[in-house]
Amino acid sequence: MSVEPETMQTALAELSFEAALEELEALVAKLESGQASLEDSISLYERGALLKAHCEDRLKRAQMRVDQIVESPQGVSLEAARIG
Repeated sequence: MSVEPETMQTALAELSFEAALEELEALVAKLESGQASLEDSISLYERGALLKAHCEDRLKRAQMRVDQIVESPQGVSLEAARIG
């Protein structure tokens, strides 16, 4: 599973949260099975770390969007997020 880091980053940016999470779960299963060689395990772990960061970023962005939704008398409207 030797993939160039640039290729992994490009493909990663195109993944939805759900697709990245599904791939991460599959990588974890492969690592837990103990069937991968040491080099493959390292590659899987590296990819997993990138997928984890990607999922966290997607969740952070989603949370920011949700935080901007405010109930108003006229219904739901978007407003700049307030901190504090």
